[in-house]
Amino acid sequence: MFKPNALGGVTILAACGALFAGASSSLADHVDGHVLPEVMVDAPRTARAKPARKPKARAAAATRSSRSAASTPANPPRVIVTGGSTTPAAALAGLTQSPTGQTTTTIGHDQFDNRPSFSVSDVLRDSPGISVKQGNGPRDFGISIRGSNARNGFGIRNMVIFDDGFPVTQPDGLSRSDLIDPHAYGAIDVIRGPSSALYGNYATGGALNFRTRPGGSIDGVEYGIDGGSFGYLNNYFTVGKKVGNFEASLFASDARGDGFIGNSWFNTQTVNFLGTYQATPDDRFTLKIINNNLDARLPIRLSLNQFEQNPFQRGCSTFAGMAPGCATVTLNKNGFNNSAGVDKETAEQAGLNRDDRRTIVGARWEHDFDNQTTWRNQLVFDDRNINQPTGTTSAIGDYPSYNFMSDITHKGQLFGFDSTTYFGGFYNTLSWSGDTRNVMPGGNATLGLLSSNVTGTHTNFGLRAREEVRLTDALTSIAGIGWENTQLKGVNTAYKYPPTNDPTATLALTPADKQFTNVAPEVALLYKFSNEWQGRARVGTGYGTPQLGNLFVLANGQNGNNTNLVPQRNVGYDLGVDWTPNKTVKVSLTGFYEFFRNELVSQATPPNQPNSSFMFNAPRSEHRGIELAADWRFQPGWRATLAYTYLDEIYTDYTEILNNGASFSFNRAGNKIPGISPNELTARLGYDEMAGIYAGLGAFVEVQWKDAFYMDNANLLKAPGYELVNLNVHYTTGLKSDVFKTLNVYFEVRNLFDRTYVASANNIPNSVSNTGIQDSASVLANKTGSIYAGSPRAFIAGMKVAFR
Repeated sequence: MFKPNALGGVTILAACGALFAGASSSLADHVDGHVLPEVMVDAPRTARAKPARKPKARAAAATRSSRSAASTPANPPRVIVTGGSTTPAAALAGLTQSPTGQTTTTIGHDQFDNRPSFSVSDVLRDSPGISVKQGNGPRDFGISIRGSNARNGFGIRNMVIFDDGFPVTQPDGLSRSDLIDPHAYGAIDVIRGPSSALYGNYATGGALNFRTRPGGSIDGVEYGIDGGSFGYLNNYFTVGKKVGNFEASLFASDARGDGFIGNSWFNTQTVNFLGTYQATPDDRFTLKIINNNLDARLPIRLSLNQFEQNPFQRGCSTFAGMAPGCATVTLNKNGFNNSAGVDKETAEQAGLNRDDRRTIVGARWEHDFDNQTTWRNQLVFDDRNINQPTGTTSAIGDYPSYNFMSDITHKGQLFGFDSTTYFGGFYNTLSWSGDTRNVMPGGNATLGLLSSNVTGTHTNFGLRAREEVRLTDALTSIAGIGWENTQLKGVNTAYKYPPTNDPTATLALTPADKQFTNVAPEVALLYKFSNEWQGRARVGTGYGTPQLGNLFVLANGQNGNNTNLVPQRNVGYDLGVDWTPNKTVKVSLTGFYEFFRNELVSQATPPNQPNSSFMFNAPRSEHRGIELAADWRFQPGWRATLAYTYLDEIYTDYTEILNNGASFSFNRAGNKIPGISPNELTARLGYDEMAGIYAGLGAFVEVQWKDAFYMDNANLLKAPGYELVNLNVHYTTGLKSDVFKTLNVYFEVRNLFDRTYVASANNIPNSVSNTGIQDSASVLANKTGSIYAGSPRAFIAGMKVAFR
């Protein structure tokens, strides 16, 4: 159901994709688990076999070619990826996949290939340490690593995200998951713990790397379709081929649905292209293109009491005669102040929505000076264009950015020990140009006058270095450091209108010119006790600066001077052990303890304000927890997996000021940080028939548990936890045909027992009476702007066919 006008300029890429059409191979092989001892392989894609060439003084190219070919056999085994690969190119790939000594889980394609996978929420739950919550849009999910982003109101922060090694986190630290369709990917690497030494600004929680499937592994054309409850339909295709020195893959999807909450219809198109050309035996060029168009209506977040009354916002088409529990926004009739009166309108009546586009184009050149040294240069252009009338105001802006990096990786010897040395520099900048306009009555998100405007730049530049030394066959040491300078420069213009029906505004300008310098060291040890046991110890550091927009929003939701914000910093200690007694059992256990200074915490503002959230520094806090991953293949065809996370995160130094005519102070030391669930678990038990007439038929049952968590700094009100059960049946078979190669069909029931649950709960502000007494939980339960319900029981079926 691809429409040329919907896919926009991508039709040219689609036409080019026909060049790669041909026979299709089996699906990309699964890679999962933490850094474990048994197997060391070259990372895929960058460590390629090279054409024969004349011998040189250094080792022959044929040696390199045979080694690379040996790392990617025709039928590769299921392996655990570890850092410290045997070629420079593979070492470069390892920096965004499985850095040596880091706590890492890789989610392989076979963990989500036989199920409908609409968003990152469907796949990332398979990793411990990960938590997801519904954001402002169908595929917009907040992703948290170790609680790092759990209390952010929208988008993704406190981690750096890559797509095939190309950054999709903009220089201001914001990532969005709207552009991620899991069908496009062969594996997802989840790198946990403070990682600014390697990934720079905002990597306080870690990093994610989404890896598309290489064109050679696709080797043809695949078409798929998912459809089911609430009008959901996703048509997608993948084209891939490797011809000589050129390899490319193209993915495109068209997803749409009515949504299960009132006013949550959506329509989104995604394109993801990766092409690599081996120009010479020493030079590789890679091109990356991602484009996502989103058109979505958006419901209003509820209070806890509204959620309990009307979680899916039924009967909320208009304010007049609306059902109990409907959420509303208050809109100025004249579009700039309340002198002409106000209207209360529901989301559907006001026409709240998002209309966004994201375009990313990246290019990479890798040059091998010799078999031990590789130089890499990478440039990425990333444009985020938004139009978001999501409440009383609309955010409208264009945020183009450029990201350049250059680095060298050398494998050799240091004091007689095998070593890998990495050194690089980087520069990235974002041009900030955003308007906040009032939304007024009339439907279709009618825009009123300007509320504020922010213009400026966010620039980062710095250096990073890393040394890995193999001290013995069993012991590897790692040390790294990153230095970075960040500059925030801009102006906020607030438009203040008189209390009369006069649209003439008084302009209030708030300038900002801030500069921050951060240094992040890290050290780690990786020790192989035996063929079955491996230990990991690491001390890592992270930092994250405010973004430009944070400097101009006050706690009351008004525009003003918040330029006293400073960067957050954290130091984290990881201690882990991995056990692989045989090929059927993998267990990994990690304990961590992280100390934050000036943690940047997002807090909701009172309803119907120009800004829905503001940022503040909590002086000291501590994050600690346990992560457990287990994978057990028992008896032929049976498999059980488990991902469990325990989090205990508290403020240790933070005094909150609440205002109600007068100011009152409240000590939050010892309180739980809101928005963070202390226990999360995903467990799956499945069976696949391996032989006979039913070969390829399988099923699994999955349980997801999320514990209740506090919604406010005073720890007075909790969002309820939930347990969900999903049931899946699938069938995969080869086809004896000159046209078709394989067929994969599946059927899944989500939320089998039809539980009503909270899929997202943004933090709510505490309030205080005139006498300085904090309002009780019963008062907080009426504060809106927090909750989205999760999906009721849903039935989804899908199929995918591979063509020769």
